[in-house]
Amino acid sequence: MFVIKYKKIWYLLSTFLIIVSLWAISSRGFNLSIDFTGGTITEISYANRPAKELIESKIEQTSVSIRTSGENNYVIRTKEPIKADLGGEVIRENTIGPVAGAELASKAQKAVTVVIIMIVLFVTFAFRKVSRPVKSWKYGLATIIALAHDVVIPTGLFVLLGKEIDLLFITGLLAILGYSVHDTIVVFDRIRENLRLKTDEPFEEIVGKSVNQTFARSINTSLTIFITLLALYLVGPAATQSFALLLIVGLIAGTYSSIFIASPLLVTFFRLQRKKGQV
Repeated sequence: MFVIKYKKIWYLLSTFLIIVSLWAISSRGFNLSIDFTGGTITEISYANRPAKELIESKIEQTSVSIRTSGENNYVIRTKEPIKADLGGEVIRENTIGPVAGAELASKAQKAVTVVIIMIVLFVTFAFRKVSRPVKSWKYGLATIIALAHDVVIPTGLFVLLGKEIDLLFITGLLAILGYSVHDTIVVFDRIRENLRLKTDEPFEEIVGKSVNQTFARSINTSLTIFITLLALYLVGPAATQSFALLLIVGLIAGTYSSIFIASPLLVTFFRLQRKKGQV
């Protein structure tokens, strides 16, 4: 019951993190990759890869992003095609125009929006028969608040770290949404089952008991995934480090919101209904 008892603490912590994230996003803005702004991606293979600083000095462009790929390759992102001789063998060169980049940005926004809407509709439908003491649509509302929490915090961290926002980042956000809603539904489903027992327990106690019954499962599952992602981040290739970091932060935020935000919100909704005499 400590999750429900100290729900104001969890609310304050999440509110603080969300405010910091929104401040970072509004003040610093997104460091969009050429996936969205347009530009050129060039991958060069070397027999003996030179220092990154040497490659940067040869490229006469202001916006340059260079990262390693494999043992001997560099992946270079620039606004315009590279004209300088960087040595090595060019094994890939793709150019994305600004129109195509804007279209990708629009489609990415639509993808995230559609996923969130479908998740809320699914949760509302799945809990349609749970009308008392909290209406089924409020399960969907609690879910969307938790999902917003899980998207804003990792995004804010990436902005603070100055990392690029690319299509892989959008893929990571969609994966986070899927994991978070899965974890939330497990807790909500236990609440539904306990409500069907038609006990005389207060709603707050039923929610608290349901969270306690699923707490170990949520933590153990998340810990298993966390260890895998941490290994990928620490010893995996540089190309996937940012992606792994995003999933780690999203995993932590999603597990936290499923336990400490979504379920206590149901109790908050119930108490608001009771104050209005709707229960």
